[in-house]
Amino acid sequence: MRQTPTVPGSVWFDPDVRGALAAWDLGRASRLIRLRGGLRQEDMAELTGLSQAFLSMLESGRRRLTNIDKIVEFLTGLGVPAELVSLPLPHARVPAVEQQVAEFAGDADPTLPWTAARMVAALDTAVGGSAMDRRRFLTASGVALTAFVNAWDTAEADPLLRAAEGSRLTHDLLDGLQRTTDVLRTMDASDGSGTLTSLGDRHLQFLKHLVEETSYDEATGRRLAAIIADTATQTGWFVFDSGDRERPLSYLYAALRAAKASQDVRLGAGALSYIAIHGYSTGAPHHAVTAAQRARDKIKKLGTPALEAMLLTRQARGHAKLGERQAALAALGRAAELCAQGRSEHDPHWLYWINEGEIHGQAGSCYLDLGDPRNAVASFTKAREALNPADHRTRGLFLSRAATAHIEHGDLEAGCATAHEVLDLAAKLQSARFDNHVTSMIDQLHPIAHSPYAQDVLERRSAMTESGSRT
Repeated sequence: MRQTPTVPGSVWFDPDVRGALAAWDLGRASRLIRLRGGLRQEDMAELTGLSQAFLSMLESGRRRLTNIDKIVEFLTGLGVPAELVSLPLPHARVPAVEQQVAEFAGDADPTLPWTAARMVAALDTAVGGSAMDRRRFLTASGVALTAFVNAWDTAEADPLLRAAEGSRLTHDLLDGLQRTTDVLRTMDASDGSGTLTSLGDRHLQFLKHLVEETSYDEATGRRLAAIIADTATQTGWFVFDSGDRERPLSYLYAALRAAKASQDVRLGAGALSYIAIHGYSTGAPHHAVTAAQRARDKIKKLGTPALEAMLLTRQARGHAKLGERQAALAALGRAAELCAQGRSEHDPHWLYWINEGEIHGQAGSCYLDLGDPRNAVASFTKAREALNPADHRTRGLFLSRAATAHIEHGDLEAGCATAHEVLDLAAKLQSARFDNHVTSMIDQLHPIAHSPYAQDVLERRSAMTESGSRT
């Protein structure tokens, strides 16, 4: 049974939504509430009692909402909090978000001091927190994102200095721990996340133990925090790639705290880049734009062209998901310029995978989101030629989207030929995220199953699925 749609409470904390309501720009408010809340125009129509056609014209500026009764019905149907508008609104249906946020008091709260103890507590929430801690964190995570980004940018971190009686932390040990994180990253790129989440969790638990039980000076403590930030970011990605869309943020927020303790803003920018991926992949593309822009602002004077190029691709994906074509293409153009400059000595070592193929692949994904399969095909073709052949998952993701672009462009033969390449990779990769892309690609072929090209792909996929279920 289909549930009645609702507007998430976090929407009412969005400054753009608040601004549109304060200005009585109901068309813009409708569009922002819909996009920020992950709703369809059909959902908005059901909530407000207005027709989908009228809402479409309202959002495009071709119609205005002037009848006072209809305005009240529109606002109350969406559950707009009474304090955001000057009209008296009866029977508002949205729960008190302030109370919900107040109840979120976990150690991951961005308003708490950015100390080593809070960093450890945030890791506990991500890796080994109780079910209640995690639920409270996830309830607030949408509201907290902007607060986390702002706090990471402006908060002061206490120095990581510990004069404990435990063994002194050595640079040799830290070298080995960084190598472990780097190896996990390489394994993920070549084979998919698979069982890497549990390995990342164990690595983080050991790193947390070192924070609490060893002695180190300030410089060594910062280096330990840097490894924690890198590992927490990477493990959050493993969780996301394994198909979990909720838990990654707890790792990424812990990574932001560790990055702050390390005093390396590049690591914070890296965590924000994955927060951006999470945003545009889970119906919150405005979060992607916000996170990427703030990270770019923070690193713009560091001379890191590869890092800024990567962040621009994340920002472009957010713009594309929002239908903002000009902004998306501008970001992609600047990313290509920076990528062409090559890596600088200040670019982080963990960003080895940014190259021309990645830029073209992200451009293809943007064009696909913008409903432009012709340009998507052209970009994916360039990506295919420039990608690192050992990065199987990225290649698989881009090829699955390329197959979709070919099919949407009307070239079924090329689309199905590319789909066979995708299935070749599907046999090698352990990535729920990639599997979802394959499923979406296959779903496109069912309506045209009468075509021999499509039939070959569908039969092969069916055989692979049956074989997998028997093993």
